[in-house]
Amino acid sequence: MADKKLDARSKKLRSIVVDALKSNGGGHIGSSMSTIEILRVLYDSILKFDASLPSLPNRDRFILSKGHGCLALYSVLADKQFFPVEELQTFCKPTSKFGGHPERGKVPGVEASTGALGHGLPIGVGIALALRMKESESRVFVLTGDGEINEGSNWEALMAAAKHKLSNLTVLVDYNKVQSYGRTSDVLDLEPLVDKLRSFGFVTEEVDGHDVDALELIFKKLPFKNDSPSAVVCHTVKGMGLPFAEGNSEWHHKSGLTELDFQNMYEIFS
Repeated sequence: MADKKLDARSKKLRSIVVDALKSNGGGHIGSSMSTIEILRVLYDSILKFDASLPSLPNRDRFILSKGHGCLALYSVLADKQFFPVEELQTFCKPTSKFGGHPERGKVPGVEASTGALGHGLPIGVGIALALRMKESESRVFVLTGDGEINEGSNWEALMAAAKHKLSNLTVLVDYNKVQSYGRTSDVLDLEPLVDKLRSFGFVTEEVDGHDVDALELIFKKLPFKNDSPSAVVCHTVKGMGLPFAEGNSEWHHKSGLTELDFQNMYEIFS
């Protein structure tokens, strides 16, 4: 990947994640840090939405299939004023609407309850089909994790999307190459991932998932073809921005974080 330095906006969004983590003492920190630039560009430049009317019929739909990485989505939704950022201080508290996996109907802006991995893409295919039947111009974006692609339901959904030529559907892969208990290449190797996605009927491109300019450039080309679904493999770093967590499966989820841990994170993102 090119320049991995984070600008002020990426640091700010990560600080919101850290604030939420601090209220709970831990969470899926590595899994959230790898997707922030992807989400940032989508909500800044690509998606059609109105934060004051989250259920607006002509909105675009975004589904975070890797629901355990929800802190990244929460931070971006708060930044876009779907809800006050202060509410994230209740993250994972007994009465909070902000759980360790996002829930539709509780969190404004969340389109699907996810985290049962392999479900987000099938849901997205169904929504994309329904939107096309309604002759809607709205689009569907689904962000999956690379470890999640172990699930066969994703490949069934890919086949169905290609069969129905769902050009209103884009699959984004957070390809950080580390899953909960090791490197993806050791657990269940996905390569050649791009060739596999293309063989399943998706017009597929690759991008540095932390390069904001590159992400915006490629997302603005979507759909890549008018009669096919699209896929973008985003090469990312798990735990991006925290040197001690980058590429480290031990930081997939962390609990029992100390005040010193949070002080170190705040200093990095200041």
